[in-house]
Amino acid sequence: MVGADTAWIIVATALVLFMTLPGLALFYGGLVRSRNVLSVFMHCYAIACLMSVLWLAFGYSIAFGPGDSGLWGGLGKMFLIGVTADSVSGTLPEVLFFAFQMTFAIITPALIVGAYVERISFGFVMLFSGLWMLLCYAPVVHWIWGGGILADGGILGATGARDFAGGIVVHETAGLAALVIAVMLGARRDRSKPPHNPGFVMIGAAMLWVGWFGFNGGSQLAADGGAAMALTVTHISAATASLTWALWEKLKYGKASLVGIVTGTIAGLASITPASGFVGPVAALIIGGVAGILCQEAVNLVRNRLHIDDTLDVFAVHGVGGIFGTLMIAVFGQGAWASQLGALAIVGVFTVVVTFVLVKLCALVVGFRVDAETETSGLDITQHGERAYDLTT
Repeated sequence: MVGADTAWIIVATALVLFMTLPGLALFYGGLVRSRNVLSVFMHCYAIACLMSVLWLAFGYSIAFGPGDSGLWGGLGKMFLIGVTADSVSGTLPEVLFFAFQMTFAIITPALIVGAYVERISFGFVMLFSGLWMLLCYAPVVHWIWGGGILADGGILGATGARDFAGGIVVHETAGLAALVIAVMLGARRDRSKPPHNPGFVMIGAAMLWVGWFGFNGGSQLAADGGAAMALTVTHISAATASLTWALWEKLKYGKASLVGIVTGTIAGLASITPASGFVGPVAALIIGGVAGILCQEAVNLVRNRLHIDDTLDVFAVHGVGGIFGTLMIAVFGQGAWASQLGALAIVGVFTVVVTFVLVKLCALVVGFRVDAETETSGLDITQHGERAYDLTT
């Protein structure tokens, strides 16, 4: 099965990159105003490029290096020192494992983009994203997936945290970082305009759905029944959450929207992610069914009650979804409650503190929020010298 495992993870790697480029870019780009769509594309594209280089330089080593402290992997594998085409990680060529994990390091800071669109300095996006991936994301990867302090036998006991594909590692960290940035950045001056292109949103969500098969199915790191089950439950949760989101929206507002149903899809995908290697189809049906309503209510809480302009609902959908799915592992008896709650708390506090400090430092170096005139004119023309459309909206 070694050859089959390698072939499947090559495909999965391409699928996870496809989630960011073009999936997430289109999903987020359609949700903003027309004068800011290119800035969102630029953020996603540039982050993908920068994270790739930084993952090679230091990120992979911090996350999966041989460090024995349990806190980080050290720098023994920076720039893939000592890794050749013949090096192996389990049944996979190690360079392929590196590439697969690199796509996770790309999409996690890219998810945060949704919190600060339409009012952020491009220099801040690049500096913060790079430092955050190295100093927040990569250590958390080591703690849970790299044999660190939250893995089996670590500080949580013999049974460590269960997180199959990133409920804690990806969605909790990105969701909480998004919330912190949104609070520190402040609301847009004009929050009244609807998404400029719901069609982009649907196309991007569909690409994310397809790519998520590689995200969750690939996390089995093998071409076997476990990967097939992870793929299947991923689909069931996404489909169910889409329906419950649309139904709840119809009951509350009288109409079910396209943007709503596809946001439900993402809620279902985020929620099943940590549990996808541990549960079956019926559990996935339950997780997705609850997620479509839970995440929609979280959007309402953050946006309308707390008045936090997490612009594209990163925390409510990804953060809440990832946390919910992580807890559902314990609900279905596939993980210890103490370990799941402990890991969520430790990673949550760490993420909030690191994000807060990095925002403060990066803002001093490259600035944070654009000025009022730039925001009004739109980031496309002012930050990048281009326009997506020959329109002024």
